[in-house]
Amino acid sequence: MKAGVLALQGAFREHAEVLEALGVEPVEVRLPDHLSGVDAVFLPGGESTTIAKLLDSSGVQAALRSRLVDGLPVFGTCAGLILLANEVEDEHGRSYPGALDRL
Repeated sequence: MKAGVLALQGAFREHAEVLEALGVEPVEVRLPDHLSGVDAVFLPGGESTTIAKLLDSSGVQAALRSRLVDGLPVFGTCAGLILLANEVEDEHGRSYPGALDRL
């Protein structure tokens, strides 16, 4: 089994190490093509607004959204889970759409 680990920022190395210890081949996802052939994807923690900007500028956001809509299993931790939210509210009460609008 191959599992993509979003590797734009944050705790991606730690997630890849755990997957490897479990016998899963981790694939660091930095470009849209890196999602090809993965059986699941992990969105690690980091800084959610930074990750969201990098998702957009790298082109990974659209490719990831497409794979998720097609049923690719996803697991988010910390900021990765925030990216999966439909809407995010900041400390001032302002709402923003989630980066992937998945849940």
